[in-house]
Amino acid sequence: MNYPPPPPPSTALTPPVHEPTPDDREPKVRRKLLFFDRAKLMIVLLVILLFSMSLKASNVPILSGWEVVQDQLRTKRWLLIIVGLEVLRQVHYLISEKNVGYHGWWTNQVWGRWERFWAKRNPWLRYRLGRMVKIVIWVTIMMFFFSWLWNMSLTEAFAAAPKRLIYNPFGDNGFPWFFQVMMTLGFAVMQFVAIFWFMSRGGVDTYMPDEIRTRFTDVWGQDKVLEKVRENIVFLDKPEEIEARGGHVPSGILLWGPPGTGKTLMAEAVAGETGRPYVFVDPGAFQAMFMGVGIMKVKALFRKLRKLSLRHGGVIVFFDEADSLGNRGGQVAGRVASLAADPLEQTIFAGCNGHSYLTPLTRALVAPHGIGPASPAPGATRGPLMNRIMMGMGGGGGMGTIQALLTELSGLRKPRGFMARKVRSFLSIPPKQPPKYRIMMMMATNLPDALDPALLRPGRIDRQYHVDYPNLEGRVRTFDGYFKKVRHEITSGQMTRLATITPWGTGAVIKDIVNESLVVAIRKGRDYVSWPDVLEARAFKTHGLSDGPAATILEQWETAIHEGGHAVGTFMLRKRFEIDVATIEQRGPIGGFVSWVPREERAFSWQSDFENDMVVSMMSLAAERHFFGGMNSAGVGGDMRSATAIAESMLQRAAMGDSLSSRLPSLVQTSTGAVNPDVRGPNSRDGIDRQIEGKLQEQYLRAVQLVGEYEWFVLAIAHALTARHTITGDDIEAIHRGTLGPTLDGGWYHVEANREAIKRFHERARWAHDEQVVGFADRIPSMPETAATSGPPRA
Repeated sequence: MNYPPPPPPSTALTPPVHEPTPDDREPKVRRKLLFFDRAKLMIVLLVILLFSMSLKASNVPILSGWEVVQDQLRTKRWLLIIVGLEVLRQVHYLISEKNVGYHGWWTNQVWGRWERFWAKRNPWLRYRLGRMVKIVIWVTIMMFFFSWLWNMSLTEAFAAAPKRLIYNPFGDNGFPWFFQVMMTLGFAVMQFVAIFWFMSRGGVDTYMPDEIRTRFTDVWGQDKVLEKVRENIVFLDKPEEIEARGGHVPSGILLWGPPGTGKTLMAEAVAGETGRPYVFVDPGAFQAMFMGVGIMKVKALFRKLRKLSLRHGGVIVFFDEADSLGNRGGQVAGRVASLAADPLEQTIFAGCNGHSYLTPLTRALVAPHGIGPASPAPGATRGPLMNRIMMGMGGGGGMGTIQALLTELSGLRKPRGFMARKVRSFLSIPPKQPPKYRIMMMMATNLPDALDPALLRPGRIDRQYHVDYPNLEGRVRTFDGYFKKVRHEITSGQMTRLATITPWGTGAVIKDIVNESLVVAIRKGRDYVSWPDVLEARAFKTHGLSDGPAATILEQWETAIHEGGHAVGTFMLRKRFEIDVATIEQRGPIGGFVSWVPREERAFSWQSDFENDMVVSMMSLAAERHFFGGMNSAGVGGDMRSATAIAESMLQRAAMGDSLSSRLPSLVQTSTGAVNPDVRGPNSRDGIDRQIEGKLQEQYLRAVQLVGEYEWFVLAIAHALTARHTITGDDIEAIHRGTLGPTLDGGWYHVEANREAIKRFHERARWAHDEQVVGFADRIPSMPETAATSGPPRA
């Protein structure tokens, strides 16, 4: 096969020039009219003339027919003028239907030159002049009608009209009965219009450019998204750069992601950077009690946007919580429910790239079984998994609103108004193209799948940006920005440490932590923030207000053994994580927990990670059985459910077992309508349950071995928890290494006499536990007070 030779090399690349080409769809001559369309106006005028003649003949019977005709032709000269103009119009149409040159001259030289002249003018000036001309035309027509009705000159009718219309519209020489009926109906209609207009107010706030102080420098931690948004601003400021090359300006942006990541702040920054008006639409702006009010609000909103766009050269409209707009069916809602039903599967065990490698038919086939999302559209936002192991006793804008919004978005480039569509067509003037409204529509949501698919198509929402949790660098920048607003003594190293232990800290969360730190400092009588203030504020905001430890020392020790097992498993196995805090203080039904944060940010986990999670979950069971003679509390129920769920998902979804299948057990409909697993069908759970039990037993043996190997470590952490109630991850590391921690001296636990004292206390506590002793009040071995222990207060 012969290929054409390559083009000669060029030292400089020149951008292609877009050459406009004539539109083949433009007709060469005017379309021929049907006979009725050509004669209908003449017929109407003839009917009016005959009606006037019959009315005159009935009022003055002595007049002959010819005298009636003469009288009406003399008094209805305006009718003859209209007839003459209509004849000229039809002659003009006939020539345009036959002669190409004549039609082209009127289209290109007359009307085309007129349009080109006004196209160079300011769009807002054109709009104001056009509105003024329309008012003058309609007022003139009304004055001609009043001068005929009241037998006055045009100037006299203009002067007398206000008084007659206000004080005596139906008196002598008033309106004919037909107009009186129309005005009465009009007043009745206006009452309903006024009611609905009043109900449609509110929910939309407009801010002028000088009212917006937010800039891109105020948005921290979202540099990648801001870089893309800047590109849209360039297109809004200089649209000719893309339109001159045959493209179109992207007009819609969807910002989706977790709450508090700066989506609303970013929209304000866009308006501030561009110097354009900013229209904020409340989430409930289109919620209405009566049918049609939401549609009226949409129409009124876009009328305002078009005016602001023409006047200021562009406008930014922001829909906050856009999922409140609703959708047009239940399909999307069902899909959201399926996503929310198993967030663990949708985040950790999600398919590669949203299963985009499958055909659409296959995706539709596997979606109902929970194997993957139905389409590669953005799914549930990524967020922190439940990172605590606890001890305890286990509308939208419906009624046509969304349709009205879709119609308005599609109709921004269509001719609007009676004059532009009807009058110009009647006068054989080419249709007037609407001005290019520079409207940048921005939407924000944390439920992108709840939006109507028609809203997200290109041409309406052209770009979708994921505003995710800030990375470590972004969190450090955000903490630094908010700490600069208050007095503090936080070092850069401490700020980096704070950002590290706040892995899912959004801008809103970080701002709240800094503010709470200031509250803590003021409570202590200082006007500056210190590092202990920050730790106390973060512990309160992250874990909530503590209810205090258990009432008895025995129950505190039992809980401490439970949490000590979790802490040892986390410290020894989960190297990519570090312990945040460990506590035995109660929070509602939760008896205590160990919380951890990631050392580095990763998007995916491996089989070893999940197996380590299973071991850490079952460390509480292994520790309780090891230290209390094979017995365990009901508090391990939640831990075992977590371990079982992880094992089940590993085996059924991620091919981390003997089977390669990825499925859910088949379901059957019961007599009561409930859906339960089918224990009799071919996909019975018996085989899967045996595999799950085997996996749990395998990892439980690892937990038992770890507790036996680090028995002293579990007892040391349990002692620190009983003495301090809450300790940090650095304290646990200090216990292991024998160094000084933030709230305790870890070297104390490496003294053999102290370890023996802890063992003796445990033996007494176990005796009291086995014998169910009431009022066990033995004191735990006391630690010496050091500078470290008297520093930060308890969380």
